[in-house]
Amino acid sequence: MSIKKKIPLIFFVLVLFILIVNNTFHYIRSKNQLLENNQREISVITNEVSFQVEKTREGSLYVENILGRDLRIACLTIEQALPATYQQITNDQLRKLASEVRVSHITLLAKTANDIIGVRSSDPEEINMSTKGWGYWYKAYQQLFALKPVSVGKGLTLPHYWSGPIEIASSDPDHIDKWGYYYDGTTNYIINPYFRDKEVLEFEERFGPGKIIEGYTKERGILEISVFNPKNFGKKSEVVHLNGNSYIRISARPIWYGTYKYRNINTDAGYIKKAVNTKKVQSYNKNLNKKRVLKTFVPVFPKSGQPFVIGLVYNYGLIQQELRHELFMHILLSLGIMLIVFIVSLIFSRSITQPIAYIAEQVNEIAQGNFGKHFHLNRKDELGLLTENVNAMSTDLQRYVEDLHQSKALIEYQANHDPLTGFLNRRYLQENLSSIISQADEKSKGVSVLFLDMDRFKQVNDSYGHNKGDILLKIIAARIKDCVDEKNSLLIRQGGDEFIIVLRHHNLEETKTMTERLIDTLKKPYIMDGNEVYLGVSIGISRYPEQTNNWNTLISYADMAMYNAKKNGGNKAIFYSEKSMHSDFDRPRLEAHLRRAIENKKIEVFYQPKIQVDTGLVFGAEALARWTDEEFGNVSPVVFIPIAEETGFIQPLWELVMEKSCEQISKWNQSRSHPLSVSVNFSARQFQEPELMLRTVKKILKETKLSPEHFEIEITESILLTNSAEIVESLQSMQNQGIAISIDDFGTGYSSLSYLKDLPINTLKIDKCFIQNINASFENTEIPEAIINLARGLHLDVIAEGVEKEHQKEFLLSKNCVLMQGYLFSKPLSSAEFERFLSDFEK
Repeated sequence: MSIKKKIPLIFFVLVLFILIVNNTFHYIRSKNQLLENNQREISVITNEVSFQVEKTREGSLYVENILGRDLRIACLTIEQALPATYQQITNDQLRKLASEVRVSHITLLAKTANDIIGVRSSDPEEINMSTKGWGYWYKAYQQLFALKPVSVGKGLTLPHYWSGPIEIASSDPDHIDKWGYYYDGTTNYIINPYFRDKEVLEFEERFGPGKIIEGYTKERGILEISVFNPKNFGKKSEVVHLNGNSYIRISARPIWYGTYKYRNINTDAGYIKKAVNTKKVQSYNKNLNKKRVLKTFVPVFPKSGQPFVIGLVYNYGLIQQELRHELFMHILLSLGIMLIVFIVSLIFSRSITQPIAYIAEQVNEIAQGNFGKHFHLNRKDELGLLTENVNAMSTDLQRYVEDLHQSKALIEYQANHDPLTGFLNRRYLQENLSSIISQADEKSKGVSVLFLDMDRFKQVNDSYGHNKGDILLKIIAARIKDCVDEKNSLLIRQGGDEFIIVLRHHNLEETKTMTERLIDTLKKPYIMDGNEVYLGVSIGISRYPEQTNNWNTLISYADMAMYNAKKNGGNKAIFYSEKSMHSDFDRPRLEAHLRRAIENKKIEVFYQPKIQVDTGLVFGAEALARWTDEEFGNVSPVVFIPIAEETGFIQPLWELVMEKSCEQISKWNQSRSHPLSVSVNFSARQFQEPELMLRTVKKILKETKLSPEHFEIEITESILLTNSAEIVESLQSMQNQGIAISIDDFGTGYSSLSYLKDLPINTLKIDKCFIQNINASFENTEIPEAIINLARGLHLDVIAEGVEKEHQKEFLLSKNCVLMQGYLFSKPLSSAEFERFLSDFEK
């Protein structure tokens, strides 16, 4: 996608992301604000309603008390107007009297054998009405007849008088009454005047919360307000069954005020209970009566009286409608902003991309090689600066290319020629080998490769210095050049005083003639600082295609033939032949075979027993590497050990010998009462990395489960003579772990013996050459005896190796040297042979 399209797209996406985030944030904030406003509105409404409910309760109680007192006055008036016995009174008389004293009805209550009933009344429903099942009302009647103050805890109690609370009439549940009861003992009945319906409910209708609730439900969004009785809402109704009527007392009604049209009884009951228990406002929204509503339940705990819950139903759809309206307006605004941003970004993109496209077009021309081209862009910003820089780069590139063309020939010459002699170099030879062979094949003529190395050049270089040596090399190169036909030859300086001459289109005789001329020319004296210097040249020659089709091999053959010429006295030329070079082939193949033998663990370990002669006990063995190759047969350690040291194979060879020998000795020791120890030869290579050596020894001993006390390392004097701190520290560390240290071939070194007392050594091994020089007449015993005495003086063990004759053993025993090894006892044995030797020797 082009920058011209990317810039508007990036701006568009970026602004779109910002607007989406902003609108989302605004939507959430608006929703929270609307809900907060709704909560504040609900809080105001519920506070007002709860206030009115509480005031209505207080006012109703006050009105009840006034009505109670009015009824007492009516009782006193009625007592004066009626006879003392109810038998003398008629119901009509009571109706007229009720109208006169301005009460709704008058009922007279009298005792029977087991009840108190209505005996006379202006209300026909009250006549013969039983009161025995009225609870605390019946108890109040009994207390009045007993001329005791009424103590039921409800209503209003005055002397000889009790006024019951406003309640539904048991005789006729369609009415709500306020009763008064008077008895002073002068009559045989209780006087019971009461107010009904309007006279009772007028105060609540005028001053109760009903009008406020009705007013709020007319406001926008308020669908319904209810005052719930938390004690009874959602529970089974407390129905009273008296006098053949069924009804619910006012105090037990689930809803005290308001309506309950948006019914969700089970859920609402749970929220009402939770609101009362937690004393916190609870709310939820749901679809009820085909509307999305928000129901809120506010608990109220008055100072006196039972707690109640105000439920408010709000039209949640209004909130959603407002949010949708705001979201729609913001989307419209966002679309407008996006359109403006898109137009502006297109204009901005055009102002940027047009000059960039112009610059890119010009740079493309420069990239195609039109260096030196200049272009103009009238801008003072970064693009103008970029234009100036590109123009400067174009000029510099033009100059650079011009310089490059001028120096190309020199670069090519230096890349392929030796700077000292002017001859071609090895790089040229390697890159042109294939073409040389192809040309030779096309013309069906052979190629001769001459590998030259100047004899005695090093001595001249060391005597006269490298500067004079370089001058001499130039003279040698000039002589070579004079001898060779350059048209059919390549002259290469291989390095140092080595040269390669490739003779194209030369047969064998022509090559010989050229070689003789070179030898005669190069052996002539050279004048250095007024002195004559004589050199010679050794030349090796190989032929293509007679000897090989591989060019690298051809050069190697010539190199090998040159070394053969040097070994034969130098100043001569030798043609490569497989027969004459056979000895040179053995070494590379032998190295390769040795490497594979070590990798495949084909190196065997032989064990030469160590004998404690005075007791006849085999106390240990020396581990020795042996190699039998499929091609070379049995290869002597004298041959392959030096090769391993020179090639770096000695480290894996040493590890292989140690692993095999430690594992074998550990296995043998499992069934022996006198454990064997094993000694392994360590070379100087192991001590080049002391820390690695220590880790390897610990690892192998641990893996093979061989105790360090049964392991011994054998080192030569040459290792100790360096007396480096690292070697001494490594030996000391191994000795501290219980590993014994033995000096092998002791007495053949040339250093002072004073180092022995300062180094961690346990045993001296007398070299076999000193033992084998002892003849039957006990001559040549001085050195072995001196070594034994030295070891004894330094408190070291001493063992003689190479014991082959009985008189050698007798001499050693006479000097109390009892530890021996050699062919007199056994040659090195394979593991199976060693097991048989142990069995036979220790019988």
